[in-house]
Amino acid sequence: MVFSEKEEALVKESWEILKQDIPQYSLRLFSSIIEVQPAAKDMFSFLRDSDEIPQNNPKLKAHAAKVFKLTCESAIQLRKKGGAVIDETTLKHLGSVHLKNGVLEPHFQMVKEALLRTIKEAVGDKWSEDMGSAWGEAYDQLAAAIKAEMKKEPAIAHKS
Repeated sequence: MVFSEKEEALVKESWEILKQDIPQYSLRLFSSIIEVQPAAKDMFSFLRDSDEIPQNNPKLKAHAAKVFKLTCESAIQLRKKGGAVIDETTLKHLGSVHLKNGVLEPHFQMVKEALLRTIKEAVGDKWSEDMGSAWGEAYDQLAAAIKAEMKKEPAIAHKS
């Protein structure tokens, strides 16, 4: 995987914009996911018992910030190392949590689409197809690492 300096710069530039208002973009990311797939709400422990997406939910903000940050870090690693490199402990945790919550292939795609819509909204006129492709590739590499870890996990009974 060759990730260009330009692609890395596009991700970093847009990440700087996202960081300016993580609460707003966190809410937008999860709203976008739930609009497309209302049942997905039950996959997130911090949304399960709520009829709406709480705007001031600190766990929602923290989770979305993690998604943005891990994807951005994935982009930097793609450039430096040719692939997403995630700390083993973090990767094991991500694999376990995603498996336990019943996350499937279509869910990763849904989150990717919501992520790209959120970034496009955040950066406004700075958005380009190249920026979308760079974030998309970084997310795909991160998702691939998580999915590979999920396959390594021992069989876990899915939450109902």
